[in-house]
Amino acid sequence: MNIDVSRLITADMKRAAEQDVIRSAINAERDRRIAGGFEFNGHRFQSRPEDRENIAGAATAALGAIVNGALEGDLRWHGGDADFVWIDEENLPHPMDAQTVYALGQAAMQHKQAHIFAARALKDAETVPADFTTGPYWP
Repeated sequence: MNIDVSRLITADMKRAAEQDVIRSAINAERDRRIAGGFEFNGHRFQSRPEDRENIAGAATAALGAIVNGALEGDLRWHGGDADFVWIDEENLPHPMDAQTVYALGQAAMQHKQAHIFAARALKDAETVPADFTTGPYWP
């Protein structure tokens, strides 16, 4: 009987494969939580990838308006004919001046960053807790 050593699976290979599965599960939980929305000024806002893209674009435009002199309370800072509004998770409109839109962008960034660092801490842990998806490990 010949043994093909290229097909042997070592204990290290098994551990590495198990760690890959755990890391993938942590990443999936991180992404689910990032996309699950965040609180800002007492309201919940959506944060799926397309929402974060929209928020980042609006925050960039708001920063440009601030640099160009947009004042607090000016709801037409964007150059449109109507007040600028952002719609929350419950489909309620919220009028926002440029400063508030910029702050919304900062809150979205902080929401995502906090989850990225929480996931990193879990992946760096000596032992990943079995309840990492439901335990107190996330912001």
